[in-house]
Amino acid sequence: MRNFILLILAFAAFTGFYSCTEENIGSSIIDTTSSIIQDSSFTVTGKSVSNEKVLARTSTQLVGQVSSSGFGQISSDVVTELMPVVAVDTTGTREDWIDSCRLTLKIPEGGFTGDSIVPMRLNVYALNKTLPSPIYSDFDPEGYYDPTKVLGSISYSVKSAKIIGTASTGTWRELYVPMPVEYARSMFRLYKSHPEVFADPAEFKKHYPGLYITSSFGSGRVMNFNATELDVFFRQREELENGTDTIYPASTQSYAGSTPEVLTNNNINLTVDENVLKMVNNGEAIVMGPAGFEVNLNFPIQEIIDSYKANTKDALAVINSLSFEVPAEEIVNQYGIKPPKCLLLVKKGKKDEFFAGDSLTNNKNSFYAYYSSSKKSYTFNGMREYITDIINNKGGIASNEDINLILTPIDITTYTQQASYYTSASTVVTKIAPSVSFPSIAKLRLDKAKIKIVYSRQSIY
Repeated sequence: MRNFILLILAFAAFTGFYSCTEENIGSSIIDTTSSIIQDSSFTVTGKSVSNEKVLARTSTQLVGQVSSSGFGQISSDVVTELMPVVAVDTTGTREDWIDSCRLTLKIPEGGFTGDSIVPMRLNVYALNKTLPSPIYSDFDPEGYYDPTKVLGSISYSVKSAKIIGTASTGTWRELYVPMPVEYARSMFRLYKSHPEVFADPAEFKKHYPGLYITSSFGSGRVMNFNATELDVFFRQREELENGTDTIYPASTQSYAGSTPEVLTNNNINLTVDENVLKMVNNGEAIVMGPAGFEVNLNFPIQEIIDSYKANTKDALAVINSLSFEVPAEEIVNQYGIKPPKCLLLVKKGKKDEFFAGDSLTNNKNSFYAYYSSSKKSYTFNGMREYITDIINNKGGIASNEDINLILTPIDITTYTQQASYYTSASTVVTKIAPSVSFPSIAKLRLDKAKIKIVYSRQSIY
């Protein structure tokens, strides 16, 4: 019994190491040999498939049109609901003291694709009925707004948008679209009579279904707006202690805005470049977003399991890790459109459920990897649970669902918890959605992909 306990302790010790070793464990009554094995002899196959209809549950708003050789032509406009503030500031003011309002569109640094100085025009319309749910990238807004009633309009370029922030805090740009003052005054009246509506977004959208934002003139650029706010400017009166009063002419409040909690949809039209289509038709694995191409994979998980079992027969064994690295080639194009910033690897049968459920990866059915510009590849680590689930819970027999995976471009939202006296800084993923933030394209070199399993084995003689 004592030797058996020692054997278990010895086995636990060597499983913590990640290198190729083979050694005898001391001299004892039982002779053992331990080794850590790396196997990367597996190949993966796949093909590009169209991804024209995506469920992009995101607050990112892609507006404009651009045509680029080596990519194609993409145009996009936006429908978005509005999240109201809980309380409108009515202290010392009244409806007719609301002087103006504007729609503020925030642009992250570098948040565009195409020509930064080409003039374009943007129109804003009020939606006249609530948006359907779920809503997809092929949505047609016709019938949801009145094209004869423009709420706001502005001609702009990236250079004309105002720079906000500092070099130390980070900068972004803001585009201001003048809106009718009556639009803000009507919200003020609604709050005064029914303040409870502002505490319930579902009730609020019955009165204000949302906005439609589109380009009405120009092409050569698509903009990435990551926030939209309705800013209201009003006067306020304050009674002073000496019996006089003063009026402040420049009070400001945001009454509503697009947020992740309400629906925002990018209505995307993409015409793929003929050369890219030829690559797809020739069997190249192309990933392209938004609403372009993803790659169906035939992942050799059964071969990996069979090899692992054959090499650990009559031995104690533990799987240390499973990883998948796939190189990516940039495709030359007019505007330097890059590979997707991130790819999702998910079981094909779980993809729709993943996005519809606003899910995060669980390292069993789904994984993500960022593009490494230095290595020019995506590396999916942490796939150990994927293989151990099949071995431990499915008798080591992979189903078609386990084998058929999809690689698709995604946008990832993170939150960074600042360091404190007790904790260190940490970053967590808060949202994963189909990629719509920027046009992207790459060719995945599945023929050079590397699958690596590492496991510890202890044989007893």
